[in-house]
Amino acid sequence: MLAQLRPAAVMIVLFSALTGLAYPLAITGIAQLLLPGKANGSLVERDGKVAGSALIGQSFSSDRYFHGRPSATTAPDPADPSKTVDAPYNAANSAGSNLGPTSKKLVERVGSTIATELEAGYSNAFVADGVTTSASGLDPHISPQFALAQVPAVAKARNLEESRVRALVEARTEPRFGGLIGEPRVNVLLLNLALDELR
Repeated sequence: MLAQLRPAAVMIVLFSALTGLAYPLAITGIAQLLLPGKANGSLVERDGKVAGSALIGQSFSSDRYFHGRPSATTAPDPADPSKTVDAPYNAANSAGSNLGPTSKKLVERVGSTIATELEAGYSNAFVADGVTTSASGLDPHISPQFALAQVPAVAKARNLEESRVRALVEARTEPRFGGLIGEPRVNVLLLNLALDELR
């Protein structure tokens, strides 16, 4: 019996060290050497300070900025940990809403979002990604259509010509990967940082 346990224990320790320690360290080291920016979260800096990540959306509430798509992420309720409260772009709790097409809550939320966008002066508040959440709740991109719908409101809030803001959106629109995969998209954080540089 002892003769069988010893090789089994040695193999467990060996493979735990290989797959749980050596392999992750090797992959981390290779990633840091070849793609350090991406390996560290694709952080975007501005004036030497981290402004956010190009891969994780964040909430912009000011009229002076473009807004991302709605986020359905939640966080524990501080008053009652057994319940949750809305916490947009909470990277610690990435999730979609799981609300179906017959959900009254979903209909109310979409209606409220449309009303808010129309009140803010969006030229078209019926762009799909402007009123629906992504599967992760952390999507950093919006469609060019949703970005262009926000141009009049952002231009008005910043006292800029709409044509300048529209040109910025068009310049920041990323094409399909390889011309084939995905859809054209606009990274909201990068667009807002470029917007701040307009004078």
